[in-house]
Amino acid sequence: MPFLGQDWRSPGWSWTKTEHGWKRMVYFGHELEDNNREISLTELCGDNNDHLFVGEVCEFNSAKRKKDFYNNNTKSQFVFRDKWIYVQKGSTKERHGYCTLGEALNRLDFSSAIQDLRRFNYVAKLFQLIARSQLPSLSGAAQKNYFNILEKIVRKVLEDHYNPRLVKELLQDLNSTLHSLTIHVGRCVLVGNVNIWGCRLETIVKWQQELNNLEIPKQIYNGMSFSDLPLHMHDKILYNLSDAFDIINLGQATPTLQALSENRTLWKKLCHFHFSDKPFCRSLAVNKSDNVDWKLMYFSLLKHYPMKEQYGDTLHFCKHCSILFWKDRSVALLFKDFDHPCTASDPDSCLMPVSPQHFIDLFMF
Repeated sequence: MPFLGQDWRSPGWSWTKTEHGWKRMVYFGHELEDNNREISLTELCGDNNDHLFVGEVCEFNSAKRKKDFYNNNTKSQFVFRDKWIYVQKGSTKERHGYCTLGEALNRLDFSSAIQDLRRFNYVAKLFQLIARSQLPSLSGAAQKNYFNILEKIVRKVLEDHYNPRLVKELLQDLNSTLHSLTIHVGRCVLVGNVNIWGCRLETIVKWQQELNNLEIPKQIYNGMSFSDLPLHMHDKILYNLSDAFDIINLGQATPTLQALSENRTLWKKLCHFHFSDKPFCRSLAVNKSDNVDWKLMYFSLLKHYPMKEQYGDTLHFCKHCSILFWKDRSVALLFKDFDHPCTASDPDSCLMPVSPQHFIDLFMF
């Protein structure tokens, strides 16, 4: 049936099939069209005169009122609990269209992922990269879902006190991006009303204030605490940290940890872990001189090269099926094909972990 409607942006009219053919459905004003009764001046000037609109005007008024009511009383337009999605990059005989970043953000279950501590840092880093460069490319529904999940991330940090530094960086990047888009670039690149984005900016500032005022209460344990562990255990814990800021913050706890955190061998291994594939660091690995300040070397290399990303759990991409999915480790031992409907003879050989930047690159067309 050809597209018919009062506006090219509308979904069209509603039709029903009768014995005499297709007939357009009119929700209000059908009595007016059938009886052609006259409208009095009292009825026209009354407060409750929505039913007086006839035909296209009445239908548009009803649809707009229902849409406003729905948007104001729901947190998200679309609710998906999908474990996997098919990444479509072009049209084929079997499939038409392509999968966008906004669709992946809507369909993959990120709300449940942030409740898992193994996936929390991964989702927060992904949202930080989206805030830096990909926010205007999201659809209106995806942007709404983005801010709903972001609110859950902030609430989790405020309740569980888990990794507030990463979320502070995320909110700072998002605040800078929105200021740049609304002031320097222009509001035309953002989907939605200007007032909505103004409210979102105020909400971000409010979240930043709450995180800045966050105080982690001192926990009292009756058993053995961290300070009761022997020195070689403290040293082993420090060697397992991959973030330099975590090492520095832990060193500020006690004078003993301060001395352990300044160990030159510790910073040397940290440099090799993050920058071992860099030519300059490879030449330093051969050099056995003790005159190198490895802590200073680490922060010097950090200005030019990114850190090696390390996450407890990530999204996975099947190269055989072109499917992006969350791998459920709790049932992976029982059902090998539970995560997604893979048709490969050896599914494990086709799996590839997806970093946050690789996730965004998958949807760059």
